Amino acid sequence: MATPSSIPLAFTVRRCKPELVTPPKPTPHEQKLLSDTDDQESLRLQVPWIQFYRYEPSMEGKDIAQVIKEALAQTLVFYYPFAGRLKEGANGNLIVGCNGEGVMFIKADADVTLEQFGEPLQPPFPCFEELLFDAPGSQAMLNCPLLLIQVTQLKCGGFILALRFNHVMCDATGLQQFMSAIGEMARGAVTPSIPPVWERHLLNA
Repeated sequence: MATPSSIPLAFTVRRCKPELVTPPKPTPHEQKLLSDTDDQESLRLQVPWIQFYRYEPSMEGKDIAQVIKEALAQTLVFYYPFAGRLKEGANGNLIVGCNGEGVMFIKADADVTLEQFGEPLQPPFPCFEELLFDAPGSQAMLNCPLLLIQVTQLKCGGFILALRFNHVMCDATGLQQFMSAIGEMARGAVTPSIPPVWERHLLNA
């Protein structure tokens, strides 16, 4: 890869309209309580996350964004709380309303190659707001999608996966497990190798 240039990188991103990805099978409609640890005021925020992927010859001719979108939908069958919405309960405590409304997904493409980002790949990334569009209706804590995902296909065949997750739902380790499950589904798995468990009561004071 090339080293970073002193000339600011500029590129154009063309995005499709944001859409909600929902579980393709019925999931439990229930309410799940967060733990005292999850529900701290300091964790009531959304955290961005970005991953870069080089061109993979085995994916030639495939719509990468569509593959990820379908794998995401299958993963939400098991991680169905992510497809719900946060609500406020007694004493201002947050509750996950598992209703299957879905997570927000954006398909995009950009006229730039991965090499043009230089090496090492580290923040701040140029035009980050283009790689993760702040879709209207996705910013609030309550009654909003708990995940915002944008897959941007690059002209070199690689792609960028950027997302924003609600921190009360998981930490970086939990998100990594969720992303690994999406990868497994994209490769043809029918269930995640590590099934999700919701035992938040164990972290209550």
